[in-house]
Amino acid sequence: MARKQDAYYFDNFIACAEESCQAASLLRRVLGDFKPQELEKYLEEIHEIEHRADGKKHEMLDRLAKEFIPPIEREDIVELSQNIDTMTDQVEDVLMRIYMGNVQEIEPDALEMTDVVIQCCEKVRDLLKAFSDFRHSKEMKNRIIEINDLEETSDRLFMKSMRKLHTECSDPLHIIVWREIYIYLERCADACEHVADTVESVVMKNS
Repeated sequence: MARKQDAYYFDNFIACAEESCQAASLLRRVLGDFKPQELEKYLEEIHEIEHRADGKKHEMLDRLAKEFIPPIEREDIVELSQNIDTMTDQVEDVLMRIYMGNVQEIEPDALEMTDVVIQCCEKVRDLLKAFSDFRHSKEMKNRIIEINDLEETSDRLFMKSMRKLHTECSDPLHIIVWREIYIYLERCADACEHVADTVESVVMKNS
């Protein structure tokens, strides 16, 4: 187990990942019961989540600057905290693109991709719950593999959605708007995989 004085960092990683889960769940609710006229309200709500996540990250980095002996290398804490924060940023970016593109109806493929994003965020949160005991945890390897598998699922959905968009739609503006939305949805899964990769790297260096 992590020393009591080190638990702060591991707990903060989990708390930041939980903000990503909340952002992804909010995005799914918005898309599942889509009301274009309420998008500005939801943008404010998801920005509040992103702002909380930012606050947690900056608080942790401020503490790290004063820490004598952190539980893992300083640069690893910085990289991991930034990568977790990127998860939330990417989810917020999806909703921003929907708003800026003046989307009036949601493509079913976007719902499917968002479901994968939720799973990715939840798996990252679960991975980070095991991280404090990484020297003894038997779960971490499987959780990293699960996140990698979900990212591959996201890749396949992205390709399928893009092909459908370009073969079945004749409206250039619709294609431009949705191509960007799909790209940002896929980046959400990529961001989750980057966190898993960082955790795996830290474990390898400290084992």
